[in-house]
Amino acid sequence: MPKLDWLTRPEDERTVASIPYRLLEAVPELSHGDEQTENMLIQGDNLEALKSLLPYYAGRVKCIYADPPFNTQQAFPDYDDNLEHTKWLSMVYPALELQRELLSMDGTLFIHIDDNELGYLIAIADEVMGRKNRIAVVTFKQGAATGHKAINPGPVNTTNFVLIYARQKPDWKPNRLFTGRQRDNRYNQFLTNPEAPYAQWKLEPLSKAFSRHSGKKIGVLKKELGDGYEDVLNDFVIANATRVFRPARPDFDAVSEEAREMITKSQEDPTRTYCLRRADYSDMYFLGGERLLSYREKLKPIDGELIAGEPLTTLWDDLLSNNLHNEGGVEMPKGKKPEALIKRVFELSTSPKDLVLDAYLGSGTTAAVAHKMGLQYIGIERGEHAFTKCQPRLTSVVGGDQSGVSKSVRWKGGGGFRFYRLAGPIFDEKGHINPSIRFDHLAAHVWFAETRTPLSPKRRRSPLLGKHGGTAYYLLFNGILGDKRPDGGNVLTRKVLSELPAHDGPRVIYGESSRLSLTALKQLGVIFKQTPYDVKVR
Repeated sequence: MPKLDWLTRPEDERTVASIPYRLLEAVPELSHGDEQTENMLIQGDNLEALKSLLPYYAGRVKCIYADPPFNTQQAFPDYDDNLEHTKWLSMVYPALELQRELLSMDGTLFIHIDDNELGYLIAIADEVMGRKNRIAVVTFKQGAATGHKAINPGPVNTTNFVLIYARQKPDWKPNRLFTGRQRDNRYNQFLTNPEAPYAQWKLEPLSKAFSRHSGKKIGVLKKELGDGYEDVLNDFVIANATRVFRPARPDFDAVSEEAREMITKSQEDPTRTYCLRRADYSDMYFLGGERLLSYREKLKPIDGELIAGEPLTTLWDDLLSNNLHNEGGVEMPKGKKPEALIKRVFELSTSPKDLVLDAYLGSGTTAAVAHKMGLQYIGIERGEHAFTKCQPRLTSVVGGDQSGVSKSVRWKGGGGFRFYRLAGPIFDEKGHINPSIRFDHLAAHVWFAETRTPLSPKRRRSPLLGKHGGTAYYLLFNGILGDKRPDGGNVLTRKVLSELPAHDGPRVIYGESSRLSLTALKQLGVIFKQTPYDVKVR
């Protein structure tokens, strides 16, 4: 596949390998709510934060929403959106690589962008994620052709784009979504006697039934209700959806033999309704040679209500940004995304309690919506917005914030999040282990170095990190066996080996040094690796 080239590409391809793994330092005074929560708000460089998450979350994130700078060549009060194209590519390319590694095999990546960098983004995302894994390019209508935008000649830009990629398309299992649509006025017949046997059904014009229900003539209703007439009529139709129909002439040659028989019978006796019972599908009704389609079949559950709906398409023009400036109680002109957009992203790609991530958190929208929808989340924001916008917004969400999507998801408050900052690297420039590192940190890196999978957070504290591909992996570090002397338990001896959890197969043991000869290690089925020099994850 052709590759996009730019001046610093060779250097940028090495960026991920050169980024240090850093520790995450908890900041209790900026955390809020449930102390046992796994929700994370991280302040720090997004590339370093993503790299530091790998040993713990590689392959575990179900959905990533990425909102990198659009590079509109403008400088806004809250962030600089004016980068030379090469610098923009240098920033986005390694971030895509890291985000791909964090995604689960059935996970989804959503990338929000406008037309300034759309072409370049598709080219490099196709390369990193695999063109075969591209699901869609969604057009998102975020504005209208009004105000200052409508003054200049030419097309008025009212849209952004959302690129959707699966980690592995064969494993991708999206949820089926519907979007609301206007009432279909072809459904204009009303069943007057629903309690009668279907053979005796009687239909009348919908307008006549609505007039009778309202006690007023249609002309009077339209005059009184004005622009609200259609809304009131729509409410009446939905409330009586099982009684509202439209006749449709079926393709006689395309339907089943049983349906053709019913069509013929209804033509021969046009005063009677005929029914074709079906075991796995809804029943079919015929009158006067036409099929009666029920409006109830058009109603779909959207935000807890039955409304007229259609399958989700790649044109998202129904997510209004009205009152966006008030969502979450924080402002970010030109940068904040509507909660309804993120809600749709999660509804399409996640189930409750799934892990989601946003490495360009901005004003905190993604984390706020994830919290309200019962998802576990990790949000990364490099600058002061982490504590001036994201932290207050999430604190408000825990307290029961009712802006944005709160009402549609029935949010009442609760839960919590932990605030973290990036601390020192796991290894210094000479490869020495950070003196403050704990056993669990180094264990995660050793395990990831050997297996390229995250260490289970539910594992019992033990020198045995786990078994992978028939091999058991051990770490002797910081007195894990109970001996707190400087070298106690960190040096492999026959006594230490006898105290390790047994494994009938190959064993890889990390420690400061080994007192056993190479011959003895081979006889015992042990491969010894010295820390920190043999820990390859750096």
